[in-house]
Amino acid sequence: FSVPCSAILSSYLLGERLNLLGKLGCMLSLVGSTVMVIHAPEDEEVTTLDEMSSKLKEPGFLAYAAILLAVCFLLIFYLAPRYGQNNILIYLTICSVIGAFSVSSVKGLGIAIKGFFAGRPVLQHPLTWILVVTLVASITTQINYLNKSLDIFNTSLVFPIYYVLFTTIVIATSIILFKEWVTMTVVDIIGTVCGFLTIILGVFLLHAFKDMDVSLGNLPQVLQSGQQAPVTRDDKNILIEVDNSSITPEDKPKVFMIYT
Repeated sequence: FSVPCSAILSSYLLGERLNLLGKLGCMLSLVGSTVMVIHAPEDEEVTTLDEMSSKLKEPGFLAYAAILLAVCFLLIFYLAPRYGQNNILIYLTICSVIGAFSVSSVKGLGIAIKGFFAGRPVLQHPLTWILVVTLVASITTQINYLNKSLDIFNTSLVFPIYYVLFTTIVIATSIILFKEWVTMTVVDIIGTVCGFLTIILGVFLLHAFKDMDVSLGNLPQVLQSGQQAPVTRDDKNILIEVDNSSITPEDKPKVFMIYT
């Protein structure tokens, strides 16, 4: 619900424009999210911190985490100071990339909390404190750059784009870390992909046509003006065009072309 809620609330509370296509984009985002939830893969059973630690130490996830960190450092120290004020994707990509670590940390801390109430010595496990530090650092970074993005760009655009980027990173992280897609059927895979593409389409409608004054009241006028738009003809071979059938060929103006 974050996409339609943020767009609608920013329209009423902050005075930001939300036209008919933006509302349609919000609905498509909601529909796509629902389809993704219906066909989402089930969580792989991970019950102890030792199992979580073994998964975090797998070479595939370590390589994936190293790539995310390299991309994040590149965005923070090089691209953000130069292009962050003009490109909405810079700050939001930082938030989304860091979100992969926050999601993994929350998953591990959830296991640690369950183990704590079950009487297991989770506080003595070093992974617990590593996850706490990672979660605090990632959430702090996300809040920082998300607030920077909200200070510069339209709120109704920030949250949908952030949602798409964040969801993409989370799906990739789940595939690599928990291997949740291994047991999915073909129908569920197609449903998840279609739901995600529907979300992207909704965000595109919300972003691409945000400056157009389109509503149910003026929709017929917008369509009519679009159909009656004058056609600009630029043909260097046509010097004079007379659109009057009453003029005979002899009375038409003659054009002499001189070649040198």
